[in-house]
Amino acid sequence: MRDEPGTPVTPAGSPAGTTGPRPEPLRFFGTTWLHHDHGYTARRIAVSAGSLTAAAVSCLVLRLAYQGLRLAAIGGFVTLLMVVMFAICSALAFRHTWDGFTRRPDPDRQASLRGLLAVGFVGSLLAYFFRSLTEAPGERLHREEYDAARARHAKRATRRSGNPSKSKKRRA
Repeated sequence: MRDEPGTPVTPAGSPAGTTGPRPEPLRFFGTTWLHHDHGYTARRIAVSAGSLTAAAVSCLVLRLAYQGLRLAAIGGFVTLLMVVMFAICSALAFRHTWDGFTRRPDPDRQASLRGLLAVGFVGSLLAYFFRSLTEAPGERLHREEYDAARARHAKRATRRSGNPSKSKKRRA
């Protein structure tokens, strides 16, 4: 649903002078996801590279933590427990973040998983990386919601067209 070429567009992405729904901005992308303009491709490349770099640096930090555990000689069981914990939390964080790109997360569940997502931060970074290879993370969800809101607005606007005070009064 693109607007006519040459129509002035407000920073929010809607045509100037309209009162319809406005697109919700995405982190790092603003509203450029709507028409894939104003450096959208460059932003996607930067987000992909940034999230992959952050995941790689995070893995190096976890490697240093693992070596610290080995040097402390706390035992193989505790070391194994830490490795398994990070692996499971990263997998769960990946899945939760990936699902968050296609549907709105439940706020209560999000709050209860905050600790797990903090421990599994590598999984969240990798989910962000893989999603940004195809689209802005969350773009599909926001586009579906925006298109539905525009359709609802158009339906209401056509139903209410005209000035009701000028309509003919019916006589009983």
